[in-house]
Amino acid sequence: MHVIRFIVLSLVIVLIGFVALNYFGAPGWSPFPRDMRPATVGTSGVDVDKARARGAEVGEKVAIAAAKVKESAAEAALTSKIKAKMVLDDSIKARAIDVTTDGTTVTLSGTVGSAGEHERAVRLARETAGVSHVVDRIRVDAR
Repeated sequence: MHVIRFIVLSLVIVLIGFVALNYFGAPGWSPFPRDMRPATVGTSGVDVDKARARGAEVGEKVAIAAAKVKESAAEAALTSKIKAKMVLDDSIKARAIDVTTDGTTVTLSGTVGSAGEHERAVRLARETAGVSHVVDRIRVDAR
């Protein structure tokens, strides 16, 4: 029984050593034979200034895209907060009210059954942190 444990333990140690050596990349060591190693790519003939300018341009576009994603996420979070407040409020039929957000401006639209429901919906939106302006397009249909 001890022999089997010794063999398994030895194999595990050798495997861990191989993985560590491969992961940390011992200098000059490669799992490929010398004639099968991937060819290195040279950088001679590259216009460094042009490459830097292109890199800066790509970096700027990435920053703009990241800012747009961040803004969209903030708008979605604001819309979700308002809709959640309306769903939790028993005096509002939240399914009848659409909430859209553009920056910190929230637009409410739809049809509600009473002036009280209308006022409550607008107040909930205005009281939500992050909202700077509420555009009220809710219609009251008191049938």
